[in-house]
Amino acid sequence: AADEAQLTQVYLVTGGCGFIGKKIVELLSQQDYIKEVRVFDSGAREEEKIIPGKTRASSCIIGDIRDYNLLLAAMRGVHVVIHTAAIVDYRNTVPFWEMKAVNVGGKLFKTAIKYRLKFTRLGVESYKSSSSCLTIYSRGNEDTKYSGEVELPYGKTKAMAEKLVFEANGKNNGGKLTTCIIRANTVYGEKATFLRDLYLFAKAGNDVLDYLEPENTERNSTYVGNGAWMHVLAARHLQLKPDLLAGQVYYCYDDTPRRGFLVTHQLLSSVDPSIRLGSRIPYWKMWLIIHLHRIIKALLYPFWKPQPFLNLPLLNTIVTTFSYETDKAFRHFGYKPLFTWQESKQRTVQWLKAAAGNVSSQKVLALF
Repeated sequence: AADEAQLTQVYLVTGGCGFIGKKIVELLSQQDYIKEVRVFDSGAREEEKIIPGKTRASSCIIGDIRDYNLLLAAMRGVHVVIHTAAIVDYRNTVPFWEMKAVNVGGKLFKTAIKYRLKFTRLGVESYKSSSSCLTIYSRGNEDTKYSGEVELPYGKTKAMAEKLVFEANGKNNGGKLTTCIIRANTVYGEKATFLRDLYLFAKAGNDVLDYLEPENTERNSTYVGNGAWMHVLAARHLQLKPDLLAGQVYYCYDDTPRRGFLVTHQLLSSVDPSIRLGSRIPYWKMWLIIHLHRIIKALLYPFWKPQPFLNLPLLNTIVTTFSYETDKAFRHFGYKPLFTWQESKQRTVQWLKAAAGNVSSQKVLALF
C-alpha cells in the first residue's frame, strides 16, 4: 500500500511555464513516483499546455497567483507545491505593490495550509548591502548571518516571501504543512534572456564586452537544469524526511566558475569568437551616469520615456561579492548536479546561438 501511495503523487508548479519552472516541470514529468503534474501560470501559451514526459496525466491552468478561488481549485488533490511564480524585475519597471502582491503570495500559503501540503519555494537570494555598496561577503553558507539592508525592491519582496514560508512551516489544519526554501543566486541557461541581451549589447559595441564587477568579485552561478533538479529532489525528500528538511534553506550550486563576468564572456565568445573581454567600467562613472539619467528623465517627462536603465540598487548588487561554500543539499537529500559546467555551457550556447539569430540587428539599440 505504501509503494502504491508513492506512485500516485500529484504536484503543482506555480510559474511552471517560466525560466526555471519549465525545467522543473520537465524533470518532474520523468519521475516514476508522480501521477500528475499541474502547472499554474498566468502566461501559458497553447503549445505549453502539452507537457512531455512519462506521467499519466498533466494539465496547465492559466490563472493569476492572486486569485484565491482558482488556486483553491488547482490545489485540490495536490500533495506537493513547488512555487516559482514571480515577477522578476531588477530595473523597477513594475510598481512595487504589484510585484509584492505576486511575489509574496500570501493567498498561496493560505491555500497550502488549508490542504496541508508539502511546500517548496524558489527563493532568489535577497542581496544585502550597505548604502555604500562596498560590504564584501566572503564565502558563507546557509547558516551565515548577514547585516545590512535589502536595497532592490525585487529583493525586498523575496525576503518577505521567505518570512511567510518560515512562518507557514508546521502550521496545522487537521494536518501539518511542511516547507523549505531553495535559494538561487544567478541562474543561467536556455531561455535566460539577459544573456541574449548582453550578446546583442556586445555586438552593438564593436564586439567588446565591458563589465562592472571588480576583478575579485565572486558570485555563485547555477545552470537552470541543476537548479531545477535541486527543487525536484528537495520536494521529494520533504515528503520522505520532513523532520530533516522542514524549515530549512538550501543554496543552489554546481561547478560553474564564480567570476561572473568571465563566465559571461566564455558563454558569449563560444557563440561568436570575435567577442572579446573589454575593460571594467569604474563604479563612480556608472554612479554619475545613473544619476544623470534620472535627472534628464525627470526634466523631460512625459515627452521622453526612455528604455529601463540601470539603477543604483542594481549597480550595488552587481559590484558586491556574494558567494558561498555548501554541500548541505547533498547531505540532506543527496543532490548532485545533473550537468557539468562544460555540459551546461554547451547547452546554453546552443540555445543562445538560435536566440541571438532570431533577433534582428535593428532591435539591438532598442534593448538598451
